[in-house]
Amino acid sequence: MTEYGIHASHEQIPPGDLLQAVIAAERAGFQAAMCSDHFSPWSERQGQSGFAWSWLGAALQATNLSFGVVNAPGHRYHPAIIAQAIGTLGSMYPGRFWTALGSGEFSNEHVVGGEWPRKDVRNARLRESVDVIRDLLAGEEVSRDGLITVDRARLWTRPEATPPLIGAAISVKTARWCAEWADGLVTVNAPEEHLREMISAYRGAGGRGPIALQVHLSWAPTETEAEEIAHHQWRSNIFKPPVCWDTATAEEFDLISANVTVDQVRESVNISADLEKHVDWLKGYAALGFDRIYLHHVGQDLGPFVETFGAKVLPRL
Repeated sequence: MTEYGIHASHEQIPPGDLLQAVIAAERAGFQAAMCSDHFSPWSERQGQSGFAWSWLGAALQATNLSFGVVNAPGHRYHPAIIAQAIGTLGSMYPGRFWTALGSGEFSNEHVVGGEWPRKDVRNARLRESVDVIRDLLAGEEVSRDGLITVDRARLWTRPEATPPLIGAAISVKTARWCAEWADGLVTVNAPEEHLREMISAYRGAGGRGPIALQVHLSWAPTETEAEEIAHHQWRSNIFKPPVCWDTATAEEFDLISANVTVDQVRESVNISADLEKHVDWLKGYAALGFDRIYLHHVGQDLGPFVETFGAKVLPRL
């Protein structure tokens, strides 16, 4: 049975409002939640970027939902610090927390300076970071002298059961690679054939654990409103790698997305005022084999979305 959750977008919504939204989402019937750990939004129109780890402690305390976070260790964060954060939340909220690890985006990582490596180097650095995090969570004293340097690190507070370390991927190649080390996979909505290939690559390479999908969507009472929300908030988020990986600031994203059309946004966001269409889209994703589906309404007011989807969409799924 597919589990349906909500995506909490720190890049768009102040953390206090976002906390109230996930509380409301649980009451409305959503079963889980996830968020991303960003330092910067993709657009000045989005205008936020709260610290995910602080917020997660509050959100886990305020609800009974499970929560996940997408994080990029190795540049802005040392993996030992991420291991400590995972260990603390896992200890306080056993069985309710997971982390998805990826190679990062320049828009978040450039803030600490240093060279932005090639993608293959970033992947190698991520792989070393995963090993550091796993060893620390297993109670080992860790020292490393590679792309990641660690000196006699040890976690003194650890959970009894290690929270899952999920692989974050948007390409078939990365999904196949994640099968080497991950406890599951998370990706974002894309054409059906691509998603099918992602699942096949991960499972075919021996990938274990749940496969999750973050679905970008825009709903409003009218089609025009749904289109306006998506175009206003998400037109800077439609770019494929390497553009989305290597662009530095919200201002730059706004510049390169100035002429993006609603039809182009539709390639990345399910836009419709028709709830039946959203039900069909979500049922289609579940049929592909996704174990968890996280709904991300790309608007900044989650209240009407949570209420309407809780009452009229989730029961149909």
